[in-house]
Amino acid sequence: MTLVIGLTGSIASGKSTVSLMFDDYNIPVIDADKISREVVTPGEKAYNEIVQTFGKEILRDDLTIDRKKLGEIVFSDEGKRNQLNQIVHPEVRKKMIQRRDAFVNASVNAVVLDIPLLFESKLTSFADKIIVVAVDEKVQLQRLMERDNYTKEEAKMRIQSQMPVAEKAKMADAVINNNGTKAETYAQLEALLKDWKAV
Repeated sequence: MTLVIGLTGSIASGKSTVSLMFDDYNIPVIDADKISREVVTPGEKAYNEIVQTFGKEILRDDLTIDRKKLGEIVFSDEGKRNQLNQIVHPEVRKKMIQRRDAFVNASVNAVVLDIPLLFESKLTSFADKIIVVAVDEKVQLQRLMERDNYTKEEAKMRIQSQMPVAEKAKMADAVINNNGTKAETYAQLEALLKDWKAV
């Protein structure tokens, strides 16, 4: 039986750092963000729908989507953000399920679905167990400002566009506290994987 682990967190909570750690245990990770980039490349169904919906001005000279321009349109407008999600999410889900099932059919011990909006998108049924990577709000704000060169206001806006990490933590099977060092985070993950017999 393959254990399907859902991995989520909030923006700048360090989920990507934890995601990379699974590599050390030879546990494959299916990354929703990577897939969401794949499905919006020229020629894909979602790409065509996005261009039809948001216009050609969101395209770069090479006809790829300018994520920053598109982001500016959808971040400040919930209706447009929902429109975008309705185009992208079904395509991402389809590919995620195909890849997850391929690993399950290959009888791997465990597989990780790295999904930033796992709860918001109501995808908890995709996984057997859910891990939330959590940080304090102060740490989250600081990391986001440093990482993406946002002002405090820009960073707060992005954080507030998501479900609070404390709320996600309540719904998780396990929470990894990522306020400390990488080594501390790693130790928590290792203990968890052993507990779940994933390694």
